[in-house]
Amino acid sequence: MDVDEKYFSNITKRERAIFEGAISMGALFHQFVGTPVNKNSKKSLETSMEESLKLQPAIDDVEVEIRFDKLEESMTEFDYTSLTGDMLDVRIFTKVDNVKATIRIEFIEELNYPLMYVENIEES
Repeated sequence: MDVDEKYFSNITKRERAIFEGAISMGALFHQFVGTPVNKNSKKSLETSMEESLKLQPAIDDVEVEIRFDKLEESMTEFDYTSLTGDMLDVRIFTKVDNVKATIRIEFIEELNYPLMYVENIEES
C-alpha cells in the first residue's frame, strides 16, 4: 500500500491539493514571520521561502513577494525590520493527480488583515 492509499484515501484529490497548499502556507507564515529583513535581504529571503516550500509533497511551484511598500513603512533606524504578515504576497501552487490548486496569502486593505485563502482550483 502506498502513502496516498494509506493516509489520504479518506479525502478527494481536490481536498488533498487544498490541504497540501494550506498546510505549507501555514508553515511559511509561522516559520518566517519575525525574520529580520531589509531592502538588501528581501530578494534572498523571498528565494529561500520559495525553495524551502518547493520541497514539500505536492507543491508544484511557489511565488513569494515581500511587499516593498509595507517593508518601507516598517523600517527602523537600524536599517532593518521584522517580517510581518502584511508584507507577504504568496501563491503556492499544488498538483495532486489531475487537480491543481492555488493557495494565496495577501494583505487585504479593507480587512486590514493578511488573508490566507483558496484562490483557484482546476481539474483536468
